[in-house]
Amino acid sequence: MAIFWFVSAPLYSHTDWGGFLKTAQALNARGHDILWLSESPLERAVTRSGLRFRAIRQTGWLWPPPPQPDLSQIAPQDAVALRYKRALDTWLSEDLVADAVEAMLDLEDEIGAPDALVSDPFLSASAIAADILDVPLVICGWPAQATLDEQQLFPVQRDLSSDSQQRIQRLCERFGIEGRNFSKGTAPSIRSESPHIVYFTPGWHQSELSTILPQTQFVGGMPAAPTDPPPRWLLDIPPDRPLGLVTLGTSFTGDLGFYSWAAQAVASAGLIPLVTLGWNPIEADKKAELKRALPAGTRLLNWAPYEHVLPRCEIMIHHGGIGTTHAAVAHGLPQIVVPHAADQRIQGRRAAEAKVGLHLTAHDVRQGQLREGVQALMEADWVRENARRLAREMAALGGAERAGELVAGVVG
Repeated sequence: MAIFWFVSAPLYSHTDWGGFLKTAQALNARGHDILWLSESPLERAVTRSGLRFRAIRQTGWLWPPPPQPDLSQIAPQDAVALRYKRALDTWLSEDLVADAVEAMLDLEDEIGAPDALVSDPFLSASAIAADILDVPLVICGWPAQATLDEQQLFPVQRDLSSDSQQRIQRLCERFGIEGRNFSKGTAPSIRSESPHIVYFTPGWHQSELSTILPQTQFVGGMPAAPTDPPPRWLLDIPPDRPLGLVTLGTSFTGDLGFYSWAAQAVASAGLIPLVTLGWNPIEADKKAELKRALPAGTRLLNWAPYEHVLPRCEIMIHHGGIGTTHAAVAHGLPQIVVPHAADQRIQGRRAAEAKVGLHLTAHDVRQGQLREGVQALMEADWVRENARRLAREMAALGGAERAGELVAGVVG
């Protein structure tokens, strides 16, 4: 039996990545000692999954981010620079990262070191702590990629690249390490020599394969089997009525206009819209306005159990969060991705490249292209066949069970 620390940012979406939490469960079922580390907001969700949880004071992830200034009052080039700077601060704010490393070292003093550390792909503290503790670092949810060519970066990206290199160097000097779990050179990132586990197929990353390093392991994934009865509201919908799911996940839920536009597009294709708002507070007057804008028959929910809902869906419209995208792919659903932040643009591009859906911008949505997009996908049998074929390829790779084997393999 080996001891594994799983570490994630304190956001439920960061337990996913297509199979991160499921990988911990697979190892737990094999008899390994699994301890999930994060901040206290995640405790209930993790313990309900059957895993031990330990709250630490800091994970090094800046959330929520500081309020964004009024971009209309900033020059366009400065607004772009600000967006990149805010993204860098999220995963590489030096004081937060250092405090998170200290929190993990304090835990090691208390209970001893793990045999390996398994991490959310953007937690700098995990990369540093694993180096200090001299244990393998396994990354779940993101490939290991070769260093970028500096000449391919925009000037603002080169400036941020230099800034990130300096931040990492200062952190490594602070803790007396070389930084073996960071890539060197342009646009440094967390990169381990141990496996980087990706819960998709190589084909999903077709445009990036030339840059993906050998330690990347593609394990795909498959739909979770229901372990409880369907919710009453779902049973009340006749089984012959097809559904369309509209979601912005759990973090980017404030775009109420997106929900109404997407629901109207779904309803125009003869589907019943399911709109999930997440659990973030919404002002009562704004929620009432949203309800008035939704088509008749829409089910407005905080959350929908994918294992029950997605088998009844014909399409999914979402923001491109990696866990949400994975669910659509694993269920063989055509999808429309409207990115709202960060890596979501990458998921939108991959969905289009795989020919299982469309990648639209916020401008496209305002121009009414959601309705046209839904209609096009509903009429394209070849897109549905592509989606089903990709789902079969995903399942064939083994999913979380295969991921568990790979993680266990790093300790022999």
